[in-house]
Amino acid sequence: MTASIASAAPSATQRFHFDTQGYLVVEDFLAPDHVQRLRSALAGAIERRRRDLPAGWKAVWPPRNRHDLTQVHGAKSTRILNILEDDPLFLELLTWPALVPFVHAFCNPQPHYHASDAIVEDAADFAHRADGWHIDGSDNGYRNLGGAIPLLQLKVGYYLTDMTEPFRGNLTLVPGSHLSRAELGLEDRRRREFFPGAKQICAPAGSLILFHNAIWHTASPYADGAPGRQMLYYAYEHPWMMASTAHWGYSKAFYNDRLTPEQRGYFHGFVFDPPELR
Repeated sequence: MTASIASAAPSATQRFHFDTQGYLVVEDFLAPDHVQRLRSALAGAIERRRRDLPAGWKAVWPPRNRHDLTQVHGAKSTRILNILEDDPLFLELLTWPALVPFVHAFCNPQPHYHASDAIVEDAADFAHRADGWHIDGSDNGYRNLGGAIPLLQLKVGYYLTDMTEPFRGNLTLVPGSHLSRAELGLEDRRRREFFPGAKQICAPAGSLILFHNAIWHTASPYADGAPGRQMLYYAYEHPWMMASTAHWGYSKAFYNDRLTPEQRGYFHGFVFDPPELR
């Protein structure tokens, strides 16, 4: 389902779609010039992060520096984690005014930041992408809770490249699978042509996608000659949840000097120096 951002708050139809299908796409969410500025910022961040890193570098945890939060997949393909400190434009999206009503409605009126990352893929580096079906969340996708997994993370993705056609590395998911008590079978996970019910999310640059942590998803293969993709991902959680360990990848200067009062509210008080009583 796609929708135009006609109002600040999600409509009843959008809420129903998210609740029953586990995801929502909003086209034309970011203006074209905003998308271009984000792409430029991402190019600069990738260049800085990749500097002096060998091919095949994997993220290291716990991180000792920004390089440890970087994954190098090839000459061009890179994934960077904890992007809020890489460019002011990335931090700005944390509390983007048009997004906040969706986060309040689908997650919590007082949401906390969980994590963020950026993906830049060149199709040639992923010609033989392995099975990647998964659900998101700590503790093996919160599976130890048993039963249908509740919404504990709201995932938010921004399309920075056109993916109106399938087989461009598109986010692919199984609508409604967040409500299932059963695991996605191994046989289906290995069917790269995709099984009935799997849906590639095709959307233009500037689109927003929101999805439930327990929805089964992966990235599609690339068709021959397909262009690569660029995505930004953010995740939000409930304020009563323990902060993601990703928070320890940010500097004290980031927390104390660079956040607005609104942005500070998205983090637990103990990350600041001195700690804030909440």
